[in-house]
Amino acid sequence: MIDKICIIGLGYVGLPLAHAFSKKFPVIGLDINKDRIDELNNCFDRTLELSEEQIQDALNNGTIFTNNIDSCKTCNIYIVTVPTPIDKSNKPDLTPIIKSTQAIGEILKQDDIVIYESTVYPGVTEDICVPILEKYSGLQFNKSFFCGYSPERVNPGDKKHTITNILKITSGSTPEIAQKIDLLYKSIISAGTHLAPTIKVAEAAKVIENTQRDVNIALINEFAQIFDLMNINTQDVIEAASTKWNFVKLFPGLVGGHCIGVDPYYLTYKAQTLGYIPNLILGAREINNSMSKLIVDKTIKSMIKADKKLKYAKILVLGATFKENCPDMRNSKVLEIIKEFNEFECYVEVYDYWIDKSDLLSKKLNFIDKLPLNSQKYDAIVVAVSHNTFKNISTENYIGMSKGIPIVIDVKGIVKKPTWRL
Repeated sequence: MIDKICIIGLGYVGLPLAHAFSKKFPVIGLDINKDRIDELNNCFDRTLELSEEQIQDALNNGTIFTNNIDSCKTCNIYIVTVPTPIDKSNKPDLTPIIKSTQAIGEILKQDDIVIYESTVYPGVTEDICVPILEKYSGLQFNKSFFCGYSPERVNPGDKKHTITNILKITSGSTPEIAQKIDLLYKSIISAGTHLAPTIKVAEAAKVIENTQRDVNIALINEFAQIFDLMNINTQDVIEAASTKWNFVKLFPGLVGGHCIGVDPYYLTYKAQTLGYIPNLILGAREINNSMSKLIVDKTIKSMIKADKKLKYAKILVLGATFKENCPDMRNSKVLEIIKEFNEFECYVEVYDYWIDKSDLLSKKLNFIDKLPLNSQKYDAIVVAVSHNTFKNISTENYIGMSKGIPIVIDVKGIVKKPTWRL
């Protein structure tokens, strides 16, 4: 029997995964967003992860995009790639994964396999999802149905490290199922796979990948604040230190998005339920979350020093996505920068050619369609994201857009002569 795969959640992870599997297996892509399904059936991907040709290729291979769970009843492998966000208290919000699991449970059949790719803390698959599957299906775990966990490692906007080019961790609920899941992914992952001994090991491996990076960036951000007090250029320090073979070369900046700024809270939540206070991880989160306010404070102080009024001051923010060269604004810390400026009653305009202006988040921002290069309009300019085109903006361009003394705040280290650089 040929496996038939259902991908639940067609975002940055699920859609490329559906495309990859469509070359070897029958695939149904499920998403609750009807607009998303309509766009995909018209070969448009608003995340820009897949081209029109790639989506058409998947459709030509027989892939079905739908928002109807009943269309997935003929599948025997279900892969869950829904978001795992946090709530306002920085606690895991498992609502998307729970609802997806309930929907799968209602159509689950004998010998079906459910694989989770969403980032979670160790134990979510077996302790939370499995009981839901048993309840809604009436089937027994590891006798009538099986589970696996294979964490996603997608890097939005990265056209080099795509799904098939990234080594994949796999795991299964029995040794036989683990082998089957490993072979399934091996069939599409050219970079190969790593079969973890248990589902919990695979869950833990994923959550520490992003937590480690978060802590490392926090250390660099703390260095940057210390060196700023010493009037030392942090970029120069990093370049010098990176001449040592084992120095990890990272740069200070904003930590947003749906992974690095979120996943550590899954691990800290679980740790705290066990009575352990993860001070280092929480401290790193506090440092990284404070960077938006630091950037605004530096901007405001520079404006005051230049004798500029804050109320109704015009600020230009370059970039609003959470990272360079992608349209994703989820958990973007740039939005916090804009909010801080608004509290000073500044008027903020945003220029970001990557963003889909129909995005709900974008409707809250004052976008401009092109840079007013000789307008002498802005009291301050904040370069918040290092989109490729922004690297070509010259000192003369910044001067031409500035009213009075130019104030250019460089968050990403791409401006030649900034007023202040992180």
